Amino acid sequence: MLFKESVRIALNALTANKLRSILTMLGIIIGVGAVIAMVSVGLGVKQNITNSIASLGSNMLIVMPGSSNTGGVRSAAGSRTTLKYEDAVAIKSKVKNIDYVSPTVQRSFQVVNGNQNWNTTVYGVTPEYMSIRSLAVSAGSFISQSDLTKRQRVAVIGTTVASNLYGNKNPVGLNIRVNNQPYKVIGVLESKGQSSMGQDQDDIVIIPLTTAMERLLGITYVQSVNVQVSSQDKMNLVQGDIEALMRQRHRITLGKEDDFNVRNMTSLMETVNETTSMLTLFLGSVAAISLLVGGIGIMNIMMVSVTERTREIGIRKALGATFKAIMTQFLIESVVIGVIGGLIGIAFGCFASVMIAKFGGFNTVITLSPILLSFSFSVGIGLFFGIYPARKAALLDPIEALRYE
Repeated sequence: MLFKESVRIALNALTANKLRSILTMLGIIIGVGAVIAMVSVGLGVKQNITNSIASLGSNMLIVMPGSSNTGGVRSAAGSRTTLKYEDAVAIKSKVKNIDYVSPTVQRSFQVVNGNQNWNTTVYGVTPEYMSIRSLAVSAGSFISQSDLTKRQRVAVIGTTVASNLYGNKNPVGLNIRVNNQPYKVIGVLESKGQSSMGQDQDDIVIIPLTTAMERLLGITYVQSVNVQVSSQDKMNLVQGDIEALMRQRHRITLGKEDDFNVRNMTSLMETVNETTSMLTLFLGSVAAISLLVGGIGIMNIMMVSVTERTREIGIRKALGATFKAIMTQFLIESVVIGVIGGLIGIAFGCFASVMIAKFGGFNTVITLSPILLSFSFSVGIGLFFGIYPARKAALLDPIEALRYE
């Protein structure tokens, strides 16, 4: 019963000075809201980058031409043309624990259909590319091994290209022109929408790799080799086998710099996760500083409250109120400020996160952990910064308190 009475007295004291109470809560509201909003931004950045890497395919290794040193660009001139189609063939036939291998080339071109044209990226790939990137066709078919062998001028287009060149018409069986060369459209990819980084994944034209290399680009090298490993625990083993095979094929002796590099998407994702986790922690820590400022505001207003109510405290103590009762009353007041401020701050933080996502152009992720943590912190701060004023009130001498004017 005493606790309920203390809560009632605390609420009456706060409502008696509404503006002062609101201004006191403002620091807690901003602090809790800022923590939730900043952490949601950090988690959103983490999710965006993770999704971008994952969209390349699961258990992916990417072999790129050129050395992978961190001391600047030190590779010899033309070293980025050292990766050959035969290297991809050798990787597929000689390295174990691999599901798919797809060498690729790409370049931007203006594609034309009649009086309609569209600038897009043309990819030269092998049939395995469909499985690696988890692609599907909504109409027609994908590139076949026969198309690759015969260097056919055929193309599979994304929905963005299809809508800009053909409108609502089914383009399968019709022709498009790429670099003034006719290509027969044999399929339309299912829409994948925008990537997490805002790139349109449907703005794409896919043609056979051999056609792209020999008929379109006139090159004898590939720009990358995508390798899908059978299981994640074999990633490092397969990477080592590929590096050993490539050094052997390129006759790179011990001590010489590699003219290629193998990018491990799993390792890259782990590094990104560590980096973005540190970013999220940093953003949350910076925002939490305002919670401390809010706590100082609570202490300040409680000190004022103790001074204003000195005679009241003296009367209560003269009537038999104990040290514990006075402590409880003032602690409840400071905790109530923390609780109400924390609840309003949660609503403010969630609203801010939604607005950032809506107008900032990227995703934010609202999770329960920062909400609970920031709310607990706000209540704890109210309790911690209320102890000194409450103790000061409880230690007042009743005789001196009654004389106070």
